[in-house]
Amino acid sequence: MQPTLSHINVFPIKSCAPLTPDHAVVEMRGLRGDRRWMIVDDAGKFITARKHPRLVLIRAVFDGASLRLGAPGMPGLRLLTQARAETSKVIVWADEVAGSTAEAQADAWISDYLGFPARFVYMADDCVRPVDPGYAHVGDQVSFADGYPLLLISQAALDDLNARLESPVPMLRFRPSLVIANTSSHAEDGWRSIRIGEVTFDVVKPCVRCVLTTVDPATGEFDPSGEPLRTLVSYRRGSRGVTFGQNLIPRGSGTIHVGDQVSIIE
Repeated sequence: MQPTLSHINVFPIKSCAPLTPDHAVVEMRGLRGDRRWMIVDDAGKFITARKHPRLVLIRAVFDGASLRLGAPGMPGLRLLTQARAETSKVIVWADEVAGSTAEAQADAWISDYLGFPARFVYMADDCVRPVDPGYAHVGDQVSFADGYPLLLISQAALDDLNARLESPVPMLRFRPSLVIANTSSHAEDGWRSIRIGEVTFDVVKPCVRCVLTTVDPATGEFDPSGEPLRTLVSYRRGSRGVTFGQNLIPRGSGTIHVGDQVSIIE
């Protein structure tokens, strides 16, 4: 059968809940609106659900130039992209970039939710964060995502994993940008270049998995059994670590739709 795009996730805020549109615009940094917002501590270091799993319960919906936020036990919040926002240095892994500040009420909201001082930052259009040059072309950029513009996983890879687990897990445990149907398990491991609709992507690096896969997106809590990471270690551990899915860099722009055919170029 022809591989097809079966699911799209857009994560407006890093480590928070996704939107699941039926189409999305692919840009240089990934899907439009994806992880342009991030939460940092008072030292400017990025905060993720790896240490603060309740972040996955924060939901953001696009509302023009702003986001409407909701979270358990919290009042609604409108998160604005300020036209003349100040910038400050923020840290994402080993990268130091300029993050645009949000309004004070937004920072108070996230600090209250987490229980310690924190703030929102936005990646403006003129902020440049290069992709690792070991896997990228000169000029390639990424948002506040961990390291690459998009992450792709085949549905068959999850089906294979779930067949090994006592309790199946949803694909959201792995937070992919794109899910591909009608392939063999982990077929993406052998791809180097693909086309979805009219957009071409380089398949550049396996995604090394971590404790974030053990965070239940429905409860915002760690899985007490350590799954699915515990099972993945038994059959997906290699020289890079435990891998599941492939990172992508777009080689063009355009709109992709759920149901689009996926062509394997190389």
